[in-house]
Amino acid sequence: MLVHSRIARRLVHAVFWVLFLPVFALPFLVIVAASLATSWSGALPSGATLVHYRDVAHGDALEALTTSLLTALAASASALAVGTWSALAAARLGPRGRRLVDGLFMLPVAVPSVVVGLSLLVAFSRPPLLLNGTPQIVVVAHAVLVTAFAHQSVTAALARLDPAYEQAAASLGASPSYVLWRVRLPLLLPSLGAAGGLCFALSMGELSATMMLYPPDWLPLPVKIFGATDRGALFAGAALAVVLMTATLLVLLAVSRVRTRASYR
Repeated sequence: MLVHSRIARRLVHAVFWVLFLPVFALPFLVIVAASLATSWSGALPSGATLVHYRDVAHGDALEALTTSLLTALAASASALAVGTWSALAAARLGPRGRRLVDGLFMLPVAVPSVVVGLSLLVAFSRPPLLLNGTPQIVVVAHAVLVTAFAHQSVTAALARLDPAYEQAAASLGASPSYVLWRVRLPLLLPSLGAAGGLCFALSMGELSATMMLYPPDWLPLPVKIFGATDRGALFAGAALAVVLMTATLLVLLAVSRVRTRASYR
């Protein structure tokens, strides 16, 4: 730790907890408490109950959760593939070319996501690419929104990659494709896992563009949470939010274990 004094370390820890609890932890604790409450008229909730979770288990919330998981998995996989390919291709360009590629991939996150949704709605409303009213347009929207993060993560990892490994493999007669698949990509596996996890988490919580594009038979869980809270069912919406957070955290933990094993390799 950068602070060596015991008193200074305790002071830093105290400041961290004072800032962490109200800014980061408290909102999540409030959501969990609301999901277990029947009413909340005072400072604390009252009437603890599990009825909201029973409604989640017996309603169509699990179908919405499955829809969100499938969308996030497809979008994050597509974003990781495109982002990795673009980062590898941009690494061979000059400074101007790299800035141009970076700017193109950052454009979807530089504008509001509702603009991205509207642009896709207009672009894919005519044949031959008629995707309006299909689940594919939701996956495309999520992939467009999160590919920038995959591209930037892989680009940063490539900048830190020691070229000696590739040079040694090439000096031994390895072809460029062999160097890519057996040297470069294995060294990038920890960064690829982190990028995939980030893309997955962002896709699981995406709402603005999804609201403009989702068909009735492809209802992601964030849209269902918004609908529940919009109708005034705040406690039911809180239970759905807890389910969404738990599913996202479980997948991220699994990705973290894979990334840790890859880093040990």
